[in-house]
Amino acid sequence: MSKISELAIIEDGAVIGKDVEIAPFCFISKDATIGDGTTIAQNSCIYGKTTIGKNNRIFSNAVIGSIPQDLKFNGEDVELIIGDDNTIREFTLFNPGTKGGGGKTIIGNHNLFMGYVHLGHDVIIGNHCILANAATLAGHVELGDYVVIGGMTPVHQFVHIGDYAMVGGASALAQDVPPFCMAEGNRATLRGLNLTGLRRNLSRDDINVLKSAYRELFESGKPLKDTASELLDTTKNHNVIDLCNFVIKTKRGIPFERKGV
Repeated sequence: MSKISELAIIEDGAVIGKDVEIAPFCFISKDATIGDGTTIAQNSCIYGKTTIGKNNRIFSNAVIGSIPQDLKFNGEDVELIIGDDNTIREFTLFNPGTKGGGGKTIIGNHNLFMGYVHLGHDVIIGNHCILANAATLAGHVELGDYVVIGGMTPVHQFVHIGDYAMVGGASALAQDVPPFCMAEGNRATLRGLNLTGLRRNLSRDDINVLKSAYRELFESGKPLKDTASELLDTTKNHNVIDLCNFVIKTKRGIPFERKGV
């Protein structure tokens, strides 16, 4: 049975699932859908065509689905889609997509967004990611699974961050971070593999193979994409294949210190 405060404003047309809790002074748009078991704390606002899945926890003063912070936005039909089991802490701001970016911002499952996190328009986020306090993603940023972004870190628009990557706190990221890697600094550069995250999720053998591939790619001084292509011809390890394909496909480049240059 849902517990909805009489002091909440829920527009006609909103779809509210089972066992939903909505605290006083919340606003829910007529085009919103709230999944079963989700809780929404005081003073939070759910705007526009926003779909929120099951068992999400939204803390006080979150603003979810308000129009994109993009001057080209002209009232088009856009949406924000949030999966299941996410934790969205205080004063977060999530924007929907834009016409130029496909019209959708998409968030996966089991993510943690700490206080004051901002997700810009057309962002795509995978599963099991952690964004610490005041991390800020500009428009069109894409995160894989198990990504960690430290607090007070802005990420430039169109940046792609691969699975199991980590970006240190108080960094400024303007280029792509390959999967399994760690970047830090202003401007952020690669510092090695995200070994702490990898030890929690991969075998020792897989980590050792990734260490060898990382050295070959980023510390040998050889042309990056040529080296990635050579590794693809010799490896059968699916993690190395993912790493090399990411390097080959990057559009914004990889921020690393080139040896021998």
